[in-house]
Amino acid sequence: MQSQASELLEKIRQQFDSCPYPRIPLENTPKNDHNSLYIHNLVTPYYLRKQKVLETKGKVILDAGCGSGYKSLILAEANPGAKIIGIDISEESVKLARQRLEYHGYDNAEFFVLSIDELPKTNWQFDYINCDELLYLFSDITLALKAMSMVLKPDGIIRSNLHSSIQRYRFFCAQQAFRMMGLMDSNPGELEIEIVQDLMKALKEKVNLKATTWNSGYEGEEGKERILMNYLFQGDKGYTITDMFTALRAANLEFVSMVNWQAWDLMDLFKDPDDLPTFVAMSLPETSIEEQLQLFELIHPVHRLLDFWCAHPNQVESFVPVAEWTGSDWKEAWVHLHPQLKTPKFREDLVACVTEMRTFSLSPHLSLMEEFVNIDSAMALCLIPLLEQPQSITSLVKCWHQVRPVDPITLKPTDEEQAFYIVQKLLIRLESLGYIMLERP
Repeated sequence: MQSQASELLEKIRQQFDSCPYPRIPLENTPKNDHNSLYIHNLVTPYYLRKQKVLETKGKVILDAGCGSGYKSLILAEANPGAKIIGIDISEESVKLARQRLEYHGYDNAEFFVLSIDELPKTNWQFDYINCDELLYLFSDITLALKAMSMVLKPDGIIRSNLHSSIQRYRFFCAQQAFRMMGLMDSNPGELEIEIVQDLMKALKEKVNLKATTWNSGYEGEEGKERILMNYLFQGDKGYTITDMFTALRAANLEFVSMVNWQAWDLMDLFKDPDDLPTFVAMSLPETSIEEQLQLFELIHPVHRLLDFWCAHPNQVESFVPVAEWTGSDWKEAWVHLHPQLKTPKFREDLVACVTEMRTFSLSPHLSLMEEFVNIDSAMALCLIPLLEQPQSITSLVKCWHQVRPVDPITLKPTDEEQAFYIVQKLLIRLESLGYIMLERP
């Protein structure tokens, strides 16, 4: 068993030495990729974990399995002032990662040829560990999670992911077929890629494997990397939500949230969440987060990755969810705009919409949901002070009340209680979607 694991590890190393991943040009920048920056910003999971807003300066972040360094660059861009350390078993990948960060002017980054299971031998301690597109390659994911937990600070957070065995089932069938043909006996190269391309193109369009996995993106020179990472991926395995939670418990880690949590809402699968079948309406409130995620995956397996955040257990003081705040909680609250919205373009569009009294759309600046998120100009006015610094909710209510002192329909004065309620509704919505953060002193 040990020799088989070592042999597989060597195949994986060879695959990434010969084809470092991702093959993104050195000069490309993630500065305008606001969704990726949002996911890789430590502020995001820290708020979900503690309902507190974090300062990233001085934090130490590990990019475990850094590959060619593009995710390391995103981490550096998303977390100003943080130190980045990247590790990978592929020496060629580490060289590229080092070059990439140097090219973009980040001198607070270091890269090492090192495997995750060697982490406990170091004396490193991290505030955040990013282990993206790697965990599913381990023969024992629990051991990998344990190794990372040993270098995670008490209040640190790990982001990792697993391939979904349900959503990705047909690709695993393809890998098994190509393994039978001998295409994965050693490190797949140009010949093996061409064989896959020729075979898939030769199949009838209605053949299940082709109909469910193949498209024009796999053809030509541009498709070669995608073929290696899907049809000929050494060591690739799939997991379920149950597998994920079982591994977390075995590693003594606590689930924090799915990374794209907005897209895992079980209630969104129903036509009318307010009018559910009686059995469903009675049973759903009793189900755990784990069970709700299991049901989502079984009913609607659309996510390639089971992408999650986890942390050491029992490290969080209990806090009251925003949905359960009392009136006094709200009057003490402070409002923060998520750092990834503090861009020149966001400011320009926000000010223009308020000035011209037209609807403001947040989605072009941060598309966290499939549907567009729009707010009217008067409500958008509440976001302008947040561009500079956090604001108390009372100051935002006062700001809105000055602009809308009367009801536009009845023309009667809007009292302070009404104004507070209207702004509160907006903040609840934007907080649930991840655009703002609400913090109590």
